[in-house]
Amino acid sequence: MRGAVVRGFAAVVTAVGLSVLAPAAQAADDFISEYKFGVLLHDAGLFGNRKEHGIDGNFEVLFESPRFLGWIGSPRPHLGIEISSAEQTNKAYFGLSWGWTFWGNWFAGFSLGGAAHDGFLATTQSDRKELGSRFLFRESVEIGYVIAERHMISLLFDHVSNAKLGKNNDGMDSFGLRYGYRF
Repeated sequence: MRGAVVRGFAAVVTAVGLSVLAPAAQAADDFISEYKFGVLLHDAGLFGNRKEHGIDGNFEVLFESPRFLGWIGSPRPHLGIEISSAEQTNKAYFGLSWGWTFWGNWFAGFSLGGAAHDGFLATTQSDRKELGSRFLFRESVEIGYVIAERHMISLLFDHVSNAKLGKNNDGMDSFGLRYGYRF
């Protein structure tokens, strides 16, 4: 049953994403800033115990920064998903991303926001995370290189947790490689 829910979630997100891609590409200069696709190590365990395994597919859309965010450095709003290949915890996330270019074509950035997941809040299964809350805080850092004017490759690390606001708070890290296309 859970696998069917996860596949349904992935199908809906994919359908919505594809229906947005074509018209969004035409209006990208006005609204969409960048698309990113990647492969991430699921529950990488960089800041905690690794319980879940597998690889996540990642898709993220970054939007142009609205003027009213200029007072905090003009971050770009983003929406994204991480889909587990091993039918474990999937995440949908949102937030604000800041970025800087340095040493020619190198760039770095970080983001702050939130995430919703379909994993366990509490469990007795030793190979699954106890995330404690359906909605979590999400932070990420990224470093990469602009290959050509619009194409880039980067390493991403992200972390989700409830910041110890819930009884259980295993938290979860992802780490991997992403390709970005900037409009």
